[in-house]
Amino acid sequence: MSRSVVIVGGGLAGLSAAVALAERDFRVTLLDSRPRLGGRASSFVDQSTGELIDNCQHVSMGCCTNFDWFCRTVGIDEFFQTEEQLEFIEPPDLTSGSETMTPPRSFPLHNGPLPAPLHLANALRKHHYLSFSDQLRIATTLRTLARLQSRPSVSFAQWLVEKGQNAVAMDRFWDVVLVSALSETLDRIDVWSARKVFIDGFMANRDGWKVKVPTVPLDQLYGSVLSEWLDSHRVDWRLKTQVAQIDVTDKVQSARLRNGEDIQGSDFILAVPFHRLRELVPDGVIKDDWLRNVDQFESAPIASAHLWFDRPFTEKRHAVLIGRFSQWMFHRSAISRTESKGAYYQVVISAAREASKLRQQEVIERVLADIHEVWPESRSCELIHSRVVTEHRAVFSVVPGIDALRPQQQTSIQNLQLAGDWTQTGWPATMEGAVRSGLLAAENVLRNHGESESLLQPDLPTALLSKLVIARTV
Repeated sequence: MSRSVVIVGGGLAGLSAAVALAERDFRVTLLDSRPRLGGRASSFVDQSTGELIDNCQHVSMGCCTNFDWFCRTVGIDEFFQTEEQLEFIEPPDLTSGSETMTPPRSFPLHNGPLPAPLHLANALRKHHYLSFSDQLRIATTLRTLARLQSRPSVSFAQWLVEKGQNAVAMDRFWDVVLVSALSETLDRIDVWSARKVFIDGFMANRDGWKVKVPTVPLDQLYGSVLSEWLDSHRVDWRLKTQVAQIDVTDKVQSARLRNGEDIQGSDFILAVPFHRLRELVPDGVIKDDWLRNVDQFESAPIASAHLWFDRPFTEKRHAVLIGRFSQWMFHRSAISRTESKGAYYQVVISAAREASKLRQQEVIERVLADIHEVWPESRSCELIHSRVVTEHRAVFSVVPGIDALRPQQQTSIQNLQLAGDWTQTGWPATMEGAVRSGLLAAENVLRNHGESESLLQPDLPTALLSKLVIARTV
């Protein structure tokens, strides 16, 4: 048992810790209550179509270097497609009547010839739904955000107002980027989390913003290739295995399963969502603030509308819809290059508190209204099947002050680590943050065994000009 680790949770946080420690000759036991690996990144079979569909579209970005490491290591990087260009659909003309004479225009976003942080400037300059004065104020505020060193206590919405941003800029630029990235509204976003998105994603490196989309359902992404890697590295991974509680004296002795079995190890990692932590830790065992703080965490919902038509209404693989109920359209049939009849689309609605209160048919009707407006040819397509999936606890909310509540991976009990995107990672709620937490927990396990090794992958290199613009932070 001198080098044996028990990991509770088979999401990206637990998986990344398992992969890192298995590569370093630890005997790893990975326990998960779900019937498949991947945690919240999951799929299910739609009974009407027989297709395997994701609960919600997941994407990565070029700046997610640790998630990239994980995918390369276990051999699933081939299942991602990098988008060199994003499509933004201009917002509806609110001054016109309900019937639009011409469909809204599409504006591409792609790299230009200039170095970072100016690489996207030429493309954004042509996004005419933002006036020149709005674009100038946005650029000035981005520069201020990049130079920010202190952590304001106000929301990002309030910070933007203080910097002179008007409602148009907030709705058509800041909201578009951050709601998709953080699944929260601007009045519920911490300034530092917003800064992280713009610095790492759009300003530091020319490739940071590039979106990487899985070409297969999530159950396949975290399916046979991953399980074969775990088997080849002698990881004992068990699904449909419920842990009741950890057994603690002066240290963690075992993870007790609901069937009464005790799983012993030298080290333990709880890689579970924050709302599951209390049920795994015995009352009164841990006095640290980190266990009390989890009661202050909040979750944000994400909804996705799944639509099957008799034929495609657009060949675009994706499109960002500005100023609408629907936020991001993914043409899954085109992305996965399936040869099945018809066309399958997924429309994502982040920060979906409003959508979560509506009946499924109401959500579908509002999404269809957006689709009909943007792609009028869709009116002649037959909607064969539709459904709405809402993840009510999709991500933790990056509300102002949240970083002060996020715990380190090392607990006060030496052989007990935490992992999860909600722990201290320097990142908001993302797949990258989840992987980073697993690697940080694995680093602590190694350190407790007298081995010092940095497992985190380096960030993308910051461009020379970007270094002059972006302030260093502690």
